[in-house]
Amino acid sequence: MGIYVSIRGWLECDETQLATVQEIISSHADDFYSSGWSTPRQHINWIHYIFYGADIRESAMDWFTNQIREIARIPASDDDGDRIRGLFLASHEVDGTNEWQVREGQLVISSADTRHQYLDE
Repeated sequence: MGIYVSIRGWLECDETQLATVQEIISSHADDFYSSGWSTPRQHINWIHYIFYGADIRESAMDWFTNQIREIARIPASDDDGDRIRGLFLASHEVDGTNEWQVREGQLVISSADTRHQYLDE
């Protein structure tokens, strides 16, 4: 049957970066796990949010993290210098939960705080 990882989280960016994020997601589309990506029905105020939520096979983890790393490298699009930021929790059926921070152009992976253990129950 395989091992699964429950991934849920979001990215935040500006309008220009959003277009590039959507291009990256489209370039990795697989017509199955890529369906876990979503955006709000209507944009509210200035920050754009992109969400992901799905249980994926462990074998698809590189597919997903490669997208996130590519998205993280998107440069700032204005003088403010704001890069894409985000936070994901990835609950592995065997190895437990990791926290994925998208910041400063990178994907930073670390063990999740114990307060998130309820997600593994």
